[in-house]
Amino acid sequence: MEHRAASMRPFIGAKDFEVSRNFYRDLGFTETVLSTELSVFKTGQLAFYLQNAYVKDWIDNTMIFLEVDNVDQFYQDLSALNLPEKYDGVKLTPILTDYWGRECFLHDPSGILWHFGEFSI
Repeated sequence: MEHRAASMRPFIGAKDFEVSRNFYRDLGFTETVLSTELSVFKTGQLAFYLQNAYVKDWIDNTMIFLEVDNVDQFYQDLSALNLPEKYDGVKLTPILTDYWGRECFLHDPSGILWHFGEFSI
């Protein structure tokens, strides 16, 4: 089957919708409000939907990988935002190296785990 996809946009939930909206704006995403319960957040051509919905098992098992062109610079930029000091539950983990490349990690205020990495293979 041939795909002619234009984008892929995962839906993620939020324990506290307003806190998560603020977090993602602080992280540098541009928000478009679609309804009182749903926003789309974009960076370049990439996007995801944030919804005012919280199911603990779902959120605790949600991970998103965002490929970046320079993980060292991205980590420095993340660190400068001081997100763990600003938002309860946010955790920034330094860069780790694996056989496929390098990545750092960021837990959002709800517990969603973001991977920011660059591939070496």
